[in-house]
Amino acid sequence: MNAIGNYAGTGEFAGKRALVTGGTRGIGAAVVRQLLAAGAEVLTTARSATGTAPQGASFVAADVRTRAGADAIAAAAQETLGGVDILVHNAGGAGPHAGIAAISDEEWQDALDLNFLASVRLDSLLVPGMRERRSGAIVHISSAAVLTPVAPFLHYVAAKAALEAYSKGLALEQAPFGIRVNTVSPGRVATPGGEATREEWARLNPAQGQNDIPAVPLGREGRPDDIADAVLFLVSGRASWLTESNLIVDGGEFPRG
Repeated sequence: MNAIGNYAGTGEFAGKRALVTGGTRGIGAAVVRQLLAAGAEVLTTARSATGTAPQGASFVAADVRTRAGADAIAAAAQETLGGVDILVHNAGGAGPHAGIAAISDEEWQDALDLNFLASVRLDSLLVPGMRERRSGAIVHISSAAVLTPVAPFLHYVAAKAALEAYSKGLALEQAPFGIRVNTVSPGRVATPGGEATREEWARLNPAQGQNDIPAVPLGREGRPDDIADAVLFLVSGRASWLTESNLIVDGGEFPRG
């Protein structure tokens, strides 16, 4: 695999208009780069303009946690792209705690707004256009940690579990209109944000630590492009008969049953 994934230079997404939230770093930036390299026109978002969007992408600063932010993103998508064919919800995250009781009401609400309700709000604004065109592909980025919830991240994991249930329901509702909705659940991925979160978890839970890399059966952390490859597959024509699925991309780290 090359540095920008298996779709680079294929032109597979030529003529497609894509919106990727949280696309200035980590997994989101990898998705943006791969879509651009495969010919798509891409708009991405972040809360502020301090991050740098991949070269070639359009950018809008907006807070996906709020209705006003969702409205701003949808308006920018219409103005910049003229509509959205591909929607990738990548923005998300939450800090760890020593235990469930340490998670405040405000942090529970923030986790729900960022990791769950942001997708609900933005989908509600953009799905109608997809229905009119009777075509569209949506990917919600969840987390493989939903498979084994742990107390320090329970607000985050619970929000992602809600996202997965919502994604399945949306997929069933929109299938008759040619809209496919799938989920990608990454495991441990080497990104600056992920590393900072794991370091804080280790500080708060020294007995557990960060879990050694050999615990991942494939023997390494994931790379942002590992996840981006999965996303691009799901929004491509190669996955035209896939909807309501959850693709777990974690090197085998989390138990499945």
